[in-house]
Amino acid sequence: AQWRRLPDKFPPYQTVHRWFQKWVKEGLIERLLKLMAEDLWRRKKLDLRESFIDGSFAAAKKGGSKVGKTKRGKGSKIMAIADAHGLPIDVTIASANPHEQKLVKETIKARFLEKVPERLIGDNAYDSDSLDNALKTEFQIQFIAPHRRGRRKPITQDGRILRRYQRRWKIERLFAWLQNYRRLIVRHEYYWENFLGFVQLACCLILIRYF
Repeated sequence: AQWRRLPDKFPPYQTVHRWFQKWVKEGLIERLLKLMAEDLWRRKKLDLRESFIDGSFAAAKKGGSKVGKTKRGKGSKIMAIADAHGLPIDVTIASANPHEQKLVKETIKARFLEKVPERLIGDNAYDSDSLDNALKTEFQIQFIAPHRRGRRKPITQDGRILRRYQRRWKIERLFAWLQNYRRLIVRHEYYWENFLGFVQLACCLILIRYF
């Protein structure tokens, strides 16, 4: 809801907003999210044998930090990684300008768990030999993405590996779950940290279903 339209049982919206900003600044929501993810990992309810990455555009007509201009207008990008079950294990916010290839390493570093996925799967926008090599060297992650049409360099992914791409619908479902929370469809917050706080809170609400 908009801050001014919070239910009457809540304190004044200025107080709620002030506490929310305090929790974001102190990293309280992020710590809660990491604790939830670690608990699910210990109980084997998260599966990192394969994971899926993608980004989603959120319009930000009021501007703010980490907002960039695109053909769709000004906005930010929500980058997310889902585990083999389609549960969120990583979210971050970036300007909408950069290509998603350039945001992969930054996204991985924002993960909820210390352990990294064994395999990371993306669409053909992520097709890059240099990215494949960088993730293998820095994180020991095997990156899987179908090649773009008209690719000049030799084929590097065979059909057996690319079968995993058929399950990429799980990251699409995760974004559908996130967009059930209307506050994430359009970014109203000037500071990117506050918008990320709402995304992290939505991830908490998704993960809590599996406790």
